[in-house]
Amino acid sequence: MIPLAPSVRVWLATGHTDMRKGMNSLSLLVQEKFNRDPHSGDLFVFRGARGDKIKVIWFDDIGMSLYLKRLERGMFIWPQPVDGVISISSAQLGYLLSGIDWRNPVHTSRPLLAG
Repeated sequence: MIPLAPSVRVWLATGHTDMRKGMNSLSLLVQEKFNRDPHSGDLFVFRGARGDKIKVIWFDDIGMSLYLKRLERGMFIWPQPVDGVISISSAQLGYLLSGIDWRNPVHTSRPLLAG
């Protein structure tokens, strides 16, 4: 897992992105299309057209990293396909990477009484 500082923001690129793009192309997309600094230390998350793959780019003051996750079944829950970028919390990113609906996570039932 990526060690996230509390000040790190997570940005989702709405719509879909060409998953053939590498870190340089995605960084350029962040800079030109979303008017964000790809070297800010924030995480930028992109989803493919089929919805089963995401890529995350992250700059950690040493270098740029590119992470890829592919679901074997199902699709990643994503915002409506409008061009742009939205911010989510690091907890919501954890849900997203686990295949859980990050917009409205549901807690499992909790016991009312001990024992």
